[in-house]
Amino acid sequence: MEERKNTLVNTCNFRDITPIMMALPYPPIQVKGQNQSYANLLSIDYCGSVSEMSAITQYINNENYLSCEKCPLAKTILGIAIAEMIHLQKLAEMIFLLGGTVDFSARYRDGKSRMWTPQYVNLSENAREMLQFGIEAEKSAVSQYRAHMKMIKDSDVNAVLYRIIQDEEYHIMVLEALMDEL
Repeated sequence: MEERKNTLVNTCNFRDITPIMMALPYPPIQVKGQNQSYANLLSIDYCGSVSEMSAITQYINNENYLSCEKCPLAKTILGIAIAEMIHLQKLAEMIFLLGGTVDFSARYRDGKSRMWTPQYVNLSENAREMLQFGIEAEKSAVSQYRAHMKMIKDSDVNAVLYRIIQDEEYHIMVLEALMDEL
């Protein structure tokens, strides 16, 4: 008798995933002039504890856990992660234009620089907890972006940050709706 081997296959197809974001254009990526303090603030949004880098990593990890058993949820989470990647790219462009450096170090007002670490990410294997962590992270990001907008006196930079906030608020709405479905 031939021994039958069990093959596990993930049938979740991610080929047609698009970013989950507001259907609004982004303002032009431009700045009024170089400003290291503004670049430093954006470096925190880029790769601080509350940052696009942390959000992307958290969402990709969630998608990996969910893809075999909760494919529709995994696809939505991946769509949000792709939107966060676009935010990361926009922030990097502005940091460069402002005269800063993108090296995965968040530069704080106290003069200290902290390298991004996966310790910033809240991980769970539970779908409900994943969504709750996502909602909390999105709300923290919105709050941080608003605080940075008050410190930045460049209307071009603030226009992009405001547009990113619109996506983050949309993500909160999507994640809350997913929580209701669980």
